[in-house]
Amino acid sequence: MLLGKKRKLGRTIDGISVGEKLTLTEKIEDKELLLYLGLTNDSNPLYIQHDYASQTPYKKPIVPSIMLSGILTSAVSKYLPGPGSHVLKQEIEFTKPVYDYATIQFLFEVKEVDSKKHTLVIEVQATDDENETVIKGKLLVCPPYAPQKMEGHILENF
Repeated sequence: MLLGKKRKLGRTIDGISVGEKLTLTEKIEDKELLLYLGLTNDSNPLYIQHDYASQTPYKKPIVPSIMLSGILTSAVSKYLPGPGSHVLKQEIEFTKPVYDYATIQFLFEVKEVDSKKHTLVIEVQATDDENETVIKGKLLVCPPYAPQKMEGHILENF
């Protein structure tokens, strides 16, 4: 529960530099895939039916692209720059399908810091178990704003 706990914010724009990198490894498991499909009511047979997928060029079920996009957004929210940040724009290319049980290595790199616009450009590249690129793209990110001093305790829990 978040109430009653003060949440630490990520780094503000003044604390972020061009060239910073983050690596993240994610294993795509059945439970995450089933949660996604249940939440979105997505019953695309390409994601869950082995008999259908075996008749396609993919040969087996693939991970939904939007689920992979969620990993990118989550990395921004959790780590770079962290809590309080927001993705404004995504340009993502899914260069190769990702299959269930794959382990994906993500590399994020800060390419631009624009203090006037309060934005960052973060490039991302992801590789699979065979070290082949499966995702490449750019994210335009608004890092957290420094909290303003307020009289009273109105936002104490946040």
